[in-house]
Amino acid sequence: MATELTHVGYIADGNRRWAKERGLPTLEGHLRGFEKVEVIIDALKGTEVKFVSFYLFSTENWDRSPEEVSYLMDLAGKKIDSLTKKLQKENLRCVIMGRPEPVNPKLWQKMMDAEVKTAENTGLTVCICFNYGGQWEIADAASRAIAAGEAELSPESFAKYLYHPEVPPLDMLVRTSGEQRISGFQLWRAAYAEFWFIEKHFPEIKAEDVAATIQEFHQRQRRFGK
Repeated sequence: MATELTHVGYIADGNRRWAKERGLPTLEGHLRGFEKVEVIIDALKGTEVKFVSFYLFSTENWDRSPEEVSYLMDLAGKKIDSLTKKLQKENLRCVIMGRPEPVNPKLWQKMMDAEVKTAENTGLTVCICFNYGGQWEIADAASRAIAAGEAELSPESFAKYLYHPEVPPLDMLVRTSGEQRISGFQLWRAAYAEFWFIEKHFPEIKAEDVAATIQEFHQRQRRFGK
């Protein structure tokens, strides 16, 4: 049977489709999606899970309409403030995975402040993947390894140059909205992840869906190539 579920990742997909199906503005779907991040965090507190990752904005998402991108940046600024307060209050930790450019420096600083303010907390670690791309993470790690003078690398030695190398490999990767692709999410850490694709759009996720994810994981048999 599956080993302990330490790190679960969510590709938060379907916000726009959720809104369209209900005759709502696209932007309303993003707001409801951001709200579900806290629902999932609350459902995971006190479980075996020690790390949860959310893929909220990719390096490719800049190609969306200027109106949508602007809304997402404003929303992220508001939500990182409220999330930081929640994590501080509940002894939870925040880490940011992604590239600072071309994010507005003030928004990026808010995200860095969230890391600093929660750095000593010992509960669940919440990994926010923002302006994140899995290929970029690997390329940035390679650049750091070269700068450090690494002449020969193993998977183990290379991994220490990833964003937040203390974050372990993904055990379970969940994608909402029925799409069955990885879209560059944590390519290195997903090497032996279990995948679960669910039909619900991300704004529809409830606490019982999180519990079902944990149950599903423990029904899998992981072999790691053996």
